[in-house]
Amino acid sequence: MTGPSSGPRGEHAPKPGVTWQTELVRTEQLVNDDAPDPAPPNRATRRALKRAARRNK
Repeated sequence: MTGPSSGPRGEHAPKPGVTWQTELVRTEQLVNDDAPDPAPPNRATRRALKRAARRNK
């Protein structure tokens, strides 16, 4: 059995198309103060929020 080599390993370039391509997307939306309230969250969202709240207790 051999031990680790003392020489550093060379760099290797990833395969083409493997690297992440990130794009910044702005998700904020400006809402006027006199605009009507948005629709309430659906049932699946409400259940997920309650489940998360129970876990954090």
